[in-house]
Amino acid sequence: MRVLVTGARGFVGGRLVRRLAEAGHEPRGAGREVDVTDARAVERAVAEAAPDAVVHLAAVSFVPASLGAPVTTFRVNFLGTRHVLEAVRRHARGARVLVVSTGHVYGTAPADAPAFGEDAPLRPESPYARAKAAADLLARAFAERGVDVVRARPFNHTGRGRGAQFVEASFALQLARIERGLAPPRIAVGNLDAVRDFLDVEDVVDAYLRLLDERVPPGVYNVASGRARTVREVLDALLALASLPAGAALAVDVEPARWRPTDRAVGDATRLREATGWRPAVPFEETLRALLEGARAAVCAA
Repeated sequence: MRVLVTGARGFVGGRLVRRLAEAGHEPRGAGREVDVTDARAVERAVAEAAPDAVVHLAAVSFVPASLGAPVTTFRVNFLGTRHVLEAVRRHARGARVLVVSTGHVYGTAPADAPAFGEDAPLRPESPYARAKAAADLLARAFAERGVDVVRARPFNHTGRGRGAQFVEASFALQLARIERGLAPPRIAVGNLDAVRDFLDVEDVVDAYLRLLDERVPPGVYNVASGRARTVREVLDALLALASLPAGAALAVDVEPARWRPTDRAVGDATRLREATGWRPAVPFEETLRALLEGARAAVCAA
């Protein structure tokens, strides 16, 4: 199966390309990134690849960055999705398109709220989430016009190589610097009581691979662990894995710039499990260990 991947050089895309190749498929897109805001470039890429499937990952993906660049975020996340879907409709009509949305489209809920199912109302709270929600609904409209579209709504996912702007990766990088004696025993944090749903990136890639199977009904699927974790739990788990200098008393400093509300964003992936048999397989401690090892390698390389 020929699979065109947008965002193939990204955190998830690189892993997806590798897993596709290992499974005997022909991934396209790793050698040349396509500017998804350029409709003609996207059309050329789709026409040349003649794909059996498309995975649309390319996006502005960091919520705070979207606050400072809402127009760019909309162009990439909404118009980019439109360009991909239109190109498939014209040049690869029979291809399955996996549009990667986000769990952020649901917004957040009070700390005691149940996990979000796919039928929960969309209440996006940032330019990133609003653009993704618009793209999500656009993908549904293309599905109604006969395009084979599957929408995935992944919740937080991480692993080795995660960008340091994300909370768990920031913790890992700060701890790696402290371990090497490059920073004092102080870690900057935001709201440690916020509740999130974390997955290993490899489990997310596994979900995407399963959703490419044409036997899986088109529709929308959450990709989530269903396990609520406070950010404090994540920090404590990383601290248990870290090797801090002997006698070091770690100071935890709350920085206003990192503060987020005390809220909850947890997903229910029952629909995905029933349709594909998917379940998260990587233990959370293993995910954090890989994240910390990656941060250590980055510190050594610098």
